[in-house]
Amino acid sequence: MIIVTGGAGFIGSNLVKSLNERGRDDILVVDNLSDGAKFHNLADCDIADYIDKHVFLAEIEAGKEYGAVEAVFHQGACSVTTEWDGTYMLRNNFHYSKALLHWCLDRHIAFLYASSASVYGGGRVFREAREHERPINIYGYSKFLFDQHVRRVIPTAKSQVAGFRYFNVYGPREAHKREMASVAFHFNNQILVDGEVRVFEGTDGLGNGEHRRDFVYVGDVCAVNLWFLDHSDNSGIFNLGTGSSRAYNDIARVVLGWHGRGAIHYIPFPQELSGHYQSFTEADISLLRSAGYEGRFRTVEEGISDYLAWLNSAKGL
Repeated sequence: MIIVTGGAGFIGSNLVKSLNERGRDDILVVDNLSDGAKFHNLADCDIADYIDKHVFLAEIEAGKEYGAVEAVFHQGACSVTTEWDGTYMLRNNFHYSKALLHWCLDRHIAFLYASSASVYGGGRVFREAREHERPINIYGYSKFLFDQHVRRVIPTAKSQVAGFRYFNVYGPREAHKREMASVAFHFNNQILVDGEVRVFEGTDGLGNGEHRRDFVYVGDVCAVNLWFLDHSDNSGIFNLGTGSSRAYNDIARVVLGWHGRGAIHYIPFPQELSGHYQSFTEADISLLRSAGYEGRFRTVEEGISDYLAWLNSAKGL
């Protein structure tokens, strides 16, 4: 059996679908369906069982067994970067993750989990080393704390522990994220409704629309996760991005070009994000490559074109 926490969410549901494509349906999905619309992400997936995340936590803390578990993909988290309730964020992202990690370690179960590029904060070097890590919001801090805990655990771990610092992931099954969905998702909706895409004006010395992020397609993220499942001798914390940053203007132009219409409209940069916003990210993926992963990452032109075709088809819910 494979357990996927956050399995009805964005990356989690794509992982479930990728496992299905490998012929696996012995999957226990853990999630919180208070937002019932997330069921759409699993409607075309095959799973063995579903359990609420609160029930699951109580059961693993009580030492419950779930049979022969091969691996846990821990994707569940609060990923709202504008959330400032630190008590909630640490309970949900840090303490929950620690409990599940140690449940896996005690049973020699592979533990593959979602970290985040937010741990780097406003820095310019995105390499998996403590001197480059200084989060600028409580979400990033919750991920940073858990990464630090993992670093202390790995040297004595008897089973695989691998964390992936996701950069800006985009692709199918993210509609439920609403305001936290990718810019590609929002730009697509904006052009359909208004005939234009709205891009932030410049800040931090950058020109209009020239904030740069490392945008990575969710299918490529799943490919990396599954490669590590197949190569259980690899543990550590790894950046997961393309290694190349692109401007928001680039994303806008790809969306406009795919639709064959529309224009860019620049809007003021939100004051509430000042000092809490990463204006630039670009993954250093040398550690991922040195682990042996040789897969190719889609360019934004390739990935966003595939995504827009999905979004604007009957599949794009």
